[in-house]
Amino acid sequence: MSELAPFQPQVPAQQEDATSDPATILPHNIEAEQQLLGAILTSNDVLDRVDDLVSPSHFHDPVHAALFEMAAARIAKGLQTDATTLKSFASDITGLADLGGAEYLVKLQLSAIATSAARDYAQLIHDLALRRELIALGARVSDRARAMRDAVNPDEQIVEAEQELFQLASTGGTSKGFQSFLGALHDAVQMANAAHNRQGKLAGVSTGLVDMDRMLGGLHESDLLILAGRPSMGKTSLATNIAFNVAKSWKEGQKEDGTQGTVDGGVVGFFSLEMSSAQLAQRILSEAAEIPSELIRKGDLTEQEFQKYLRAAGELERCPLYIDDTPALPIGQVAARARRLKRSPRGLDLLIIDYLQLLRGSANNRDNRVNEISEITQGLKAIAKELNIPVIALSQLSRQVENREDKRPQLSDLRESGSIEQDADVVMFVYRGEYYKEREKPGEENLEAMTKWQQDMEALHGKAEVIIGKQRHGPIGTVELSFEGRFTRFGNLAKPWQGDDDRGF
Repeated sequence: MSELAPFQPQVPAQQEDATSDPATILPHNIEAEQQLLGAILTSNDVLDRVDDLVSPSHFHDPVHAALFEMAAARIAKGLQTDATTLKSFASDITGLADLGGAEYLVKLQLSAIATSAARDYAQLIHDLALRRELIALGARVSDRARAMRDAVNPDEQIVEAEQELFQLASTGGTSKGFQSFLGALHDAVQMANAAHNRQGKLAGVSTGLVDMDRMLGGLHESDLLILAGRPSMGKTSLATNIAFNVAKSWKEGQKEDGTQGTVDGGVVGFFSLEMSSAQLAQRILSEAAEIPSELIRKGDLTEQEFQKYLRAAGELERCPLYIDDTPALPIGQVAARARRLKRSPRGLDLLIIDYLQLLRGSANNRDNRVNEISEITQGLKAIAKELNIPVIALSQLSRQVENREDKRPQLSDLRESGSIEQDADVVMFVYRGEYYKEREKPGEENLEAMTKWQQDMEALHGKAEVIIGKQRHGPIGTVELSFEGRFTRFGNLAKPWQGDDDRGF
């Protein structure tokens, strides 16, 4: 049969015959398309096994694309679809007459070798379509680079190309589909077994903060956790503390399934969109060396303190903590870079984004902030599920918190979009009463008020609260932590009534 122009609109039509340059012929397999269509016409049930892999746009031959679309529409209505029933409706398809018309439909049906192989043909068609799209994408990138437009610099072209590549990658996966309850049951038992065998009885990655682990059960795979707070509450400090604790505890070994990988702690990826990597590393070093961060910034260190600082830096070199401080990243690039880190030899066990409002959505949503934030949160949840890791995203809160007498944040304070609360598995708020009480200091002349203020400050000093406002798979409530402002460090708050085996619930 003669081969027709490719179906993909982005790819320029090319004459593909025996004299064509092989380098210009786009990847395709006409026989696989014929076999798949023949299998569908022979047994309509085949469509249910392949509809997650192929769509009309995946076919190279436009006649085959039109036939597939027409057959799928009829089968969806419950109508019997074969060469006989289809010929009356397919006669108007452009190019079908050149292939033999109704006789071609009969040949397709009779030539189907085995319907059991339909899935393999569908996978081949799908993969070849992706290859054609990659070729088209490469051509578009090349054309844009050659255009030499003054309004678009090369960096913007790279971002645009990465975004298109991400979109292609995100549509390239196939649907997992239904899983038997037996399979799901096995996964649930494996999770419970891992929790039982792990120190601390956690099902997820330990944050290093005992009371928070007790409330959350650790950081669970595929969960999106939102850590929100007003400025100066310490949400970045808490995020860096968790990142440091997880990376510091990382151990690699043989897992229960026999593969090599993380057996404790985890490899951490940290997107720092607000602070530079050096500033973030300085915070972590301040905590590890127990040297006030303001002394490090000013260089006001004794020789002993500086040596202590260098020793801490040497110990941290082994921590698998990776920082990306590129500002204003699109959500597509965050996903692409996380995938690259996941594919590295060490892998990726926890992703942290500081902070959510500094990410960018696609160009289509930038004029609508609510839609953009919704796209970002959905993208972060998709990263968590695809890479099977917990994702912690920091978020700002609206100013309405400051207008209330009780400054403790709540879910309605999340800024700009209800999708943050909707898409998150866990929503946590950082609150430090000491910060607000400090600003309520009365005048020296009012001795009674001053005495009461000092008592309140003493009760609040060095303490912080993490309010869990939403947890899809667990309780909500408040976790009390210690906070050392000099080292920007959160820690476990000792409680005299808690024994070693107190679970905290």
